[in-house]
Amino acid sequence: MLKGIDPLLSPQLLAVLREMGHGDEIAVVDANFTAARLAKGKPVIRLDGITLHRACEAILSVLALDAAVEQPVSFMKVCDTPDDFVSSVQEEVINLLVSEGYAEASQCEPIERFEFYDRVENAYAFVQTGERRTYANFIFKKGVI
Repeated sequence: MLKGIDPLLSPQLLAVLREMGHGDEIAVVDANFTAARLAKGKPVIRLDGITLHRACEAILSVLALDAAVEQPVSFMKVCDTPDDFVSSVQEEVINLLVSEGYAEASQCEPIERFEFYDRVENAYAFVQTGERRTYANFIFKKGVI
């Protein structure tokens, strides 16, 4: 155990977060996401039984977001909804980002579902949570400390 490190951050997950360079992206996705196929050999770290909010809480406690871009946070837009719609699970993560001072809501970009799939193919790694609610998929762009 390490002092001050969230116990949810396994050695494998900490290593991936450490290896990422600024501008690299990590996808934190729900239990139904096609991570294994889209990862194409990149690390897929499973956090079965862990909610999206809890996983993001742990990851963001050590991951600086990219301040050099307008929107270092992206999430999968719910199909057939108005552009400004966010689901309850998305709202939880956005509220976490804002309350902890990691990002403003305006720095969180909704991405259409199939565009999201295309975008995550460039992710450095995937964290697949046990989140069962749909559209619980985020991308975080790493910044500089």
